[in-house]
Amino acid sequence: MLDEICVAAPAKINLGLKVLPKRQDGFHEIESIFSTIGFADEIIVKPEGKRNTCTVECDLFKLPEQNTITLTYDAFKKLVNEDLPGLKVSIRKKIPSGGGLGGGSSDAAAFLNALCLLCRVTLDREQLNLIASMVGSDVFFFVNCDKSGEGAAIVTGRGEFVEKIQRRKDLHYLLLFPGVHSSTKEAYDLVDKFYESGDKLDYPALADLEGIYNGEVSRWNFVNTFTKVIAGKYPVIEQAILALKKSGALYTDMSGSGSTVFGLFATAEDAIKARNTLSGSWNVCYCV
Repeated sequence: MLDEICVAAPAKINLGLKVLPKRQDGFHEIESIFSTIGFADEIIVKPEGKRNTCTVECDLFKLPEQNTITLTYDAFKKLVNEDLPGLKVSIRKKIPSGGGLGGGSSDAAAFLNALCLLCRVTLDREQLNLIASMVGSDVFFFVNCDKSGEGAAIVTGRGEFVEKIQRRKDLHYLLLFPGVHSSTKEAYDLVDKFYESGDKLDYPALADLEGIYNGEVSRWNFVNTFTKVIAGKYPVIEQAILALKKSGALYTDMSGSGSTVFGLFATAEDAIKARNTLSGSWNVCYCV
């Protein structure tokens, strides 16, 4: 068995996120393009402690006893039906918690890759998706990425339907973190109220998403349902979007249920210039 494994857990951006009205079972379906970006947590996995135990530490904050790492460990153990080595998992966070960038889900998928290497187990796609179903909806996307953890896909259903597409590597992002946090529950509650009010948004058709993604960024017309409702409650979201537009972003939106706001720029130099301009007003901003 390997002594230690270190893996990267990339963040994801939502390019458009149509949240459909609540189903009878209380869940919502989505239509979105997910894409990983060059911004990642670092996961260090080391055999340690009693068998069938997994302890997790994070450098920035204390995690709940049950988290995406322990859920993944338990799901893997249940699937392989074997005793597992005790593990100590250290997370060096870069992706902000609750930022709409999929940090916890990406951590889970990266840890699963490390776990397979440590235990010399190969899982097929069906098995990976089964584990994802026991951990969280966004995990489906991350376990369907390539071996480096990178990828892009059209994601539908509750997140379980992942249709891979070619990830663009010519996009230059600037991320702003407005410093507010809306829980997933609050975000979906606000969406439910939005639909109950009779309001509507004009979304591009699901069949057109890939074509839009591969077209000129300045002509993108993606829509995120969460942006309207979250920005309505937290005006700083709209302020961040406007700041990016004024700095030359070709396209801006909020990722997921927020609160990370991103802008796309024509060149890396343009993104860096905007970062240098905005960093005095926004505490946290990154070019990726």
